[in-house]
Amino acid sequence: MNNTKAIDLNAHALSWVGKIHYDFGFLVQKAFRQNGLDLSKEQWSVLKRLHVNDGQPQNDLAFITHRDKTSMTRLVNTMESKNLVERKSDENDRRVNRIFLTDHGKEVIQKVQPIMYDLIPAVQESLSEEEIETLINTLKKIKTKIADIAEE
Repeated sequence: MNNTKAIDLNAHALSWVGKIHYDFGFLVQKAFRQNGLDLSKEQWSVLKRLHVNDGQPQNDLAFITHRDKTSMTRLVNTMESKNLVERKSDENDRRVNRIFLTDHGKEVIQKVQPIMYDLIPAVQESLSEEEIETLINTLKKIKTKIADIAEE
């Protein structure tokens, strides 16, 4: 038998981060549906990254959004079928697919941004600015530690 102590998952910080991530994702989906948007949280994640840097290589988007190549391909296929993005071969390297926003994708971004700009402050309204800053700094420390352990 191993010598590790049992972990109370309700007292485990990372368990709470996971729960909050899941619950917030559910809340985002609900807000999208209430506003008549046929959009997933994952699709929004890709749209907002393309809004900042349109025409990114599909593999870069997969890396940025923490997806494997196969799931990224499925996601882009779905987004193409919804006319949110279009895939074009790179002019210099035909093996590279670049992903671009369509006009409809740009319209969806304009509809989603106000929803997110309202939702995030509403979720955080019970926290003071100091608590938010402390929370962010604490999460950054955890992220750094995870990266350090991953490199070992």
